[in-house]
Amino acid sequence: MGIATDIILLIVTAFCCGLLLQRLGQPVILGYIAAGVILGPHTAGLTVSNIHEIQRLAEIGVALLLFALGLEFSLKDLKPVRKVALLGTPIQLALTIGLGMGIGYLMGWGWKDSLWLGACISLSSTMVILKTLMNQGWLGTLSSKVMIGMLIVQDLAVIPLMIILPQLDEPSIGLPALGISMLKAAAFIAGMVLLGTRLLPRLMAHITRLGSRELFLLAITAIGLGVGYVTHLVGLSFAFGAFVAGMVLSESDFGHQALQDIIPLRDLFSLLFFASVGMLLDPSFLLDHIAAVLILVLVVSVGKGCIFASISRIFKYGNVIPLAVGLGLFQVGEFSFVLATLGVSKGSIGHDLYALILTTAILTMIITPLVSGQTARLYSLKKRFFQHEPLETLNIPDEGLREHVVIAGGGRIGSLVADVLRRLGSPLIIVELDHLRVEEIRDRGIPVVYGDASHEVVLDAAGIGRARLLVITTPDMLLVRAIVKNARRRNDELDVVARAVDSSFLPACKEMGVESVVLPELEASLEMIRKSLLYLRIPAPEIQRQTESLRHATFAPFFGVGREHKTLLQLRAAEQQFDLQWVHLLEGSPLVSSTIGEAEIRKKTGASVVGVIRAEKLVASPDAHFRFQADDLVAIIGTSEAIRSFQEISVPTGAVSQEE
Repeated sequence: MGIATDIILLIVTAFCCGLLLQRLGQPVILGYIAAGVILGPHTAGLTVSNIHEIQRLAEIGVALLLFALGLEFSLKDLKPVRKVALLGTPIQLALTIGLGMGIGYLMGWGWKDSLWLGACISLSSTMVILKTLMNQGWLGTLSSKVMIGMLIVQDLAVIPLMIILPQLDEPSIGLPALGISMLKAAAFIAGMVLLGTRLLPRLMAHITRLGSRELFLLAITAIGLGVGYVTHLVGLSFAFGAFVAGMVLSESDFGHQALQDIIPLRDLFSLLFFASVGMLLDPSFLLDHIAAVLILVLVVSVGKGCIFASISRIFKYGNVIPLAVGLGLFQVGEFSFVLATLGVSKGSIGHDLYALILTTAILTMIITPLVSGQTARLYSLKKRFFQHEPLETLNIPDEGLREHVVIAGGGRIGSLVADVLRRLGSPLIIVELDHLRVEEIRDRGIPVVYGDASHEVVLDAAGIGRARLLVITTPDMLLVRAIVKNARRRNDELDVVARAVDSSFLPACKEMGVESVVLPELEASLEMIRKSLLYLRIPAPEIQRQTESLRHATFAPFFGVGREHKTLLQLRAAEQQFDLQWVHLLEGSPLVSSTIGEAEIRKKTGASVVGVIRAEKLVASPDAHFRFQADDLVAIIGTSEAIRSFQEISVPTGAVSQEE
């Protein structure tokens, strides 16, 4: 079967290795690389026979990954990081090349070999970083955008490096070729922007109207790979063309659907890329030169990481970003293989240096997910030992916040919660780790703390000890557990509303003492059931009974089935069917110490009292002799005017009502 057999062997082996490493808590891509080592030409046992063909297919994986990145990373996303990408990356390249030349000098190499080493180690791995960011859930954060912006400029820098390095002996030939390549790149980008904004949206709109998912997938794949092939024909990078095609398509109305459809194909071909990287690793060379390889890996990783972190600081990125960038971009990338292969073919470097660069690159790629995954832990240690470092807090009143709501996470859910609380006049503060979101929240005038809500110092900055409610919007239960644990240390009476992915996490929520849990999938299902039954002309009370029964069946095994709980469910049903409102009676309210009969609520307002919660216990359908107390939560039903009248008579003497 030829190459088909090789692909089957790779997929099966990669699955087994990936499953094993996933069970061990390691990134799946390490399993792909391990599969390549096992099936490579340098190890005994089963061996892939068509290695060069696999490597060519792996180029499609690189192109599809960058095409998907372009779909997700629009031109607008480059604006916050344009300075560090366009100015910082050339500085990083120059400093890393200098680092490589210094290493070569210490090893006694000639200046040309040292320069080639510096050029090869100056490039980081776009493929490895993207998969690592995806697996860690960091894609979309400001630190990830800094990394991607710098990686894009690095990938563009490969073109002049490939022209200049082989022409070191004849610079007069290299400079015209470099100028021609730069003009080609500029013309290609301009042509793609013009063609993409005019032709691609019309083409995709026509294909969408045909209603065929297969044709849609084929069309976006043809666009990504076809544009990449055109760039290859004009002497530019195949992967670079695919990336530009993705960015242009992302500006259309079809970018989101295109991204969703291309992901499975991207992941399959990216498996071939990582496996092909593993095939290049020669264990015998590694064992024979173990000392030199390990020293080179250590010096390159530390030196390059420090360079990236320092440049991030120079361009005024603070908090976790320099650490994340340094621990993310320290590795030697896949384009180093291209440069090193070119150097060997031109006779500029020897086979020993080529093998050393190759082995160093592969080892740094392998350890990248492990090292990058320590970012949060190291940042936490830094905060613990350097607590004098001020946290970035914005829009917090001079007098501070009290009885406020702390929202952990300022994404879509957190922002919607904050908007409603602001309309109701409730004090709040958001804790957010993504610097770009922090800036957006700041511009809206909402109090915000930049940091990780699982850290006690960050929660202290948010005033968790004086807060009345904590809302956690992340679905990551490990993070939820850390946030709740540290928040309880500061405020053991704090109420917590948390989000969970599904009902399997409810026991963990109960163990943490979090009884207010939201299951987005459950709520969406109940709403779809409600709407579906409405179209089937099912009476509203029966719809409410069915949906509340499902809700009750989900939560009751973990959070109790007492009489109060059942009555609250009934009140929830009443709230859905009638205009039920809850009113908090504060100290000084005219209703405090009065009975329902003495206050003549029905006569004066037209509203009816259907329930009262006092000391966390519900009194359902209180009679006329029921006497109100301060801090009661009163449930009333009635017309909007009746509810407004009740709210007016319940306002404490001398206080200004919320309506005013």
